[in-house]
Amino acid sequence: MPRAVDDGGSSRARVVRADRGAVLVVPDDDLGADAHRADLPRDGLLALPDGTRVPPTVGDVVDVRTGDVWYATGLHPRRTAVVRDSAGRTSLEQVVAANVDVVLVVEHLDPDPDLGRVERLLTLAWRSGARPVVVLTKTDLVPDPDGMAAQVAQVALGVDVHAVSVVAGTGLDALRALLEPGVALVVVGTSGAGKSSLVNALAGRAVMATGERRADGRGRHTTTHRELVPLRDGAVLVDTPGVRGVGLVAAPDALDATFADVTGLAERCRFADCAHAEEPGCAVREAVESGELAPRRLASWRRLAREAAYQARRTDARLAAEERARWKRRTREYHRGLRGPGAPRA
Repeated sequence: MPRAVDDGGSSRARVVRADRGAVLVVPDDDLGADAHRADLPRDGLLALPDGTRVPPTVGDVVDVRTGDVWYATGLHPRRTAVVRDSAGRTSLEQVVAANVDVVLVVEHLDPDPDLGRVERLLTLAWRSGARPVVVLTKTDLVPDPDGMAAQVAQVALGVDVHAVSVVAGTGLDALRALLEPGVALVVVGTSGAGKSSLVNALAGRAVMATGERRADGRGRHTTTHRELVPLRDGAVLVDTPGVRGVGLVAAPDALDATFADVTGLAERCRFADCAHAEEPGCAVREAVESGELAPRRLASWRRLAREAAYQARRTDARLAAEERARWKRRTREYHRGLRGPGAPRA
């Protein structure tokens, strides 16, 4: 992207990487162009059309004022947003990627896939508004990849599940078919799942560093930041650092989508507020007893529902505290205006 003259012009750009104090951007209509640094306001936040100020993230569409120094000046509404709880001890939300069309949930087959983690990441994906797709890697390391994929498919309801091997080059065609012009994908998964290797395979070149597995089969973190990577045919992909734990942002609809089997059974319970514990006429408990529903599946649903509800309560408390603080500031400013400049404080 050529250096601009200081003409005060403005343009739409896509964020390919967000750092403290600045973003790297490319023209929104040419995502394969060279990236250019654009400085952020001092607080690192940009305003949405409704006035809300938030930190920009990879995939955001921003307004940029060009010149000898470029400045990001505003943020366009997000079509979709992959959101996670930023940390277990806070109620803050972190937008991992914005304006993506497909969320690739990547899980390894060696060691054995963690079904609970797949369910958690699928809930994250459904909540985003984008299309979830499960990718099972390292099929070359296991004797029965198809059987293992069938087990994962039982918890990935309504989602395409693809088993691939980057080393052998198998199973990738179905993923390459997703790479249509203008489509944005994001990859989420644990360290060691082979996310960076998958990104490189889809890009057709080495765009992300890859690392060897540790002796216990787990992976080392190789991606340390989120970045928008141009792929073939005009598609783009966001690789993300591996996650050891994903805090869920409350999303009842997302949980219903991930656990459609459980929610479907719950609709047949005698009581609308059934807790699926000791109530008579509980279709969920009857399904567990008959073998129709796996006990692990119900336990996973309960765990994620409790976590999402807890996070929702913390978020409500934080928002209430922020609103109280905002009104206190307005009240102080109002009384300061009544006193006028230089007036003694009461």
